[in-house]
Amino acid sequence: MPSPSLHGGEIAAVLRPFLRAQPRTLALGAGLAALTVLAGMALLGISGWFIAATALAGMQAATAIAFDVFMPSAAIRLLAIGRTASRYGERLLTHDATLSASARLREQLFRGWARPDAAQRLRARPVRLLFRLTGDIDALESLYLRVMVPAAAALGAALLGAVLFGAFAGAWFGLAALLWLLLCGAGVAMLTALRARHASMRRGLATQRLRERVIDLVAGQTELLMAGRMPAQCEEVARADARLARAEIELHRLETRTGMAWNAASAVMLAAALIASAWLVEQGRVGVPVAAMLVLVSLAAMEPFAALRRGAVELGRSLLAVRRIAPRLLAGQEQQPVLDEPAPGLAAQCERAELVHAGSASVAVSRLDLQLRAGERVALVGASGAGKSTVMAALAGEIAARSGSVRALPACWLTQHTDLFQDDLRGNLLLADAQADDVRLWAALGAAGLADDVRAMPQGLDTRLGEGGLGLSGGQSRRLALARLLLKTDAPLWLLDEPTEGLDTRTARDVLGRLAQEAQQRQCSLVIATHLRREAGLADRLLCIRGGRLVADLRRGTPEFEAALRELRQD
Repeated sequence: MPSPSLHGGEIAAVLRPFLRAQPRTLALGAGLAALTVLAGMALLGISGWFIAATALAGMQAATAIAFDVFMPSAAIRLLAIGRTASRYGERLLTHDATLSASARLREQLFRGWARPDAAQRLRARPVRLLFRLTGDIDALESLYLRVMVPAAAALGAALLGAVLFGAFAGAWFGLAALLWLLLCGAGVAMLTALRARHASMRRGLATQRLRERVIDLVAGQTELLMAGRMPAQCEEVARADARLARAEIELHRLETRTGMAWNAASAVMLAAALIASAWLVEQGRVGVPVAAMLVLVSLAAMEPFAALRRGAVELGRSLLAVRRIAPRLLAGQEQQPVLDEPAPGLAAQCERAELVHAGSASVAVSRLDLQLRAGERVALVGASGAGKSTVMAALAGEIAARSGSVRALPACWLTQHTDLFQDDLRGNLLLADAQADDVRLWAALGAAGLADDVRAMPQGLDTRLGEGGLGLSGGQSRRLALARLLLKTDAPLWLLDEPTEGLDTRTARDVLGRLAQEAQQRQCSLVIATHLRREAGLADRLLCIRGGRLVADLRRGTPEFEAALRELRQD
């Protein structure tokens, strides 16, 4: 498996939300983590010194009476309380900052996905994008919680150990202690990260594959049973689970070996500290209590590096997550692409436009010439697959013309599929305008003919919907989508793709009447893709599309317009 190829811009795109979310909190959290480790080392060292000094003082009555037990015991109590408080504060601050950073990352990731053809990509690969939003963002949390914070604490422990050895035993002892801690502590962590990189990446990919297989199994169980593919899909799930298990076992073994290496390095340092302390006592350079303190400090100095083990093992997964989501984060920082404005007095303008869907080599619409005046209503009519929705996507900026040009004013696109979410009615409406108050929401519902239905609900705007808008009828869902469209006040061009498909005649006529009234009041231009007579009847012009080509442009009042209207499907 190729290793992640990263550059500074990708890493910066991921770290920037962390640094900008709560920079002071992040710095304070890392500082508290280091303070916790230092307090623990000092607590252990002073306790060892105090016990040894007390034992020696108690051997003679004179020294026992003169020995001050209050200051060391007070220092021990202070360090114990301070260590507990700093540990609590470190956990509170670092996790709060991480959650804030994760929220910022998810927001930027959503903005990165809000690009042309985003809806089609989301429907084509929902599991993969969901994994980016959950698994990959969670993997990035390790960069701070399991790498940066433990590294700061471990560095503080190494410096404290070096300072103590340097102060009591000499500069060379302090330098040797620092080099050994960095070589064995940080070196083992870096070696573990390098060796775990590929296995960690395999685990991340295996987790994604397992999710995909399980979701396909659950969501498509009816189709799988009808096609006789249920056993094969279960085997796919089992194989994905086996790949994940192999990666987990490999990482577990590596993590175990890393712990053994640190334990061995700690034992070597402890043995060296014992020998050095005994030599220093024999030379008369330090007393027994100080020697006991140095031995215990050497025992505790390597322990903070063990906290890096988890981060080192998961670093490969974090780098893989950076490589996969950084382009989307960078895309979210760029200016959203918009279509150029058409000539004055026009709402949309296409000149010899050739439209091709992403990933397709065939031309969907060719040599499209179209001019839509401001406030005009146009209906695109033609058989299914003729290219109506493709033209709508181009006018919305979802598809870029391969050749020619497409220019249009800012548009709001009401697609065939009504996208509602598992949220309350207010939340679904606020997707159109997050700043809209309840007065505007009720006004939009009233204009869409849904206000009375919502008032009849016990919780009104706070009524919860199920997944996909479960709890509303088809007509209510379409009206809610219409209310959401009416909340968009910055879109002078409305694109309606079969707006009343699937509605009964009475509901459909009411929806169309309200659409026409609102469009006239706001002086909005309408483009309606349809094969229904009732929808095309709103138009001033009929644009007939056949085989991806515009074959006729018919204006209201002409015999050709009326004839084409009669050929459309009746209500």
